[in-house]
Amino acid sequence: MTKKMTKTSPPPKKVSESKTVMTELIMPNDTNPMGNLMGGYLMRWMDIASAICAGKHCEAHVVTVAVDYISFQNPIHLGDVITLEASVTRAFHTSVEIYVEVFANDIKGQHPRRCNHAYFTFVALDDKRKNPVPIPPVLPLSSEEQQQFEGAARRRELRLILSGRIKPKDATEVRKFFADLE
Repeated sequence: MTKKMTKTSPPPKKVSESKTVMTELIMPNDTNPMGNLMGGYLMRWMDIASAICAGKHCEAHVVTVAVDYISFQNPIHLGDVITLEASVTRAFHTSVEIYVEVFANDIKGQHPRRCNHAYFTFVALDDKRKNPVPIPPVLPLSSEEQQQFEGAARRRELRLILSGRIKPKDATEVRKFFADLE
């Protein structure tokens, strides 16, 4: 992919404009021998829900470029119904961070629990699916949206450090976070 920009940044969009909710019923083919949902299936659904959210926000084709720390907190069992909720946290020039949470309950809607979460990063592409394009900034309205928005800069820097794209000494956001340690 080349880094050629084709247009200017669109106006900001609210988080609610692209929020995506996806529901799945856990069937026998989705489970391991212990009757729990296989992690790879869950990661696939998380990627799909996040990509739909990112595509709606960017109004463009998107590709997954990073996934941060998928947490497997509670098992999801055969027959459970899961709900994946994906929301934009922050947009950078051509990339967008999506937070996805996974909740499970039984078929009757009882025994609800939060099971998993992760941050996904996508890059928006032009209609030829070749070049990155500028995307709308995020307009955080609630205190939770603002908190996710502010944390996204640190998470982005950590991703860039871990991928070798920037040196730790050049990480301004992360350094501010650990300023007390210096």
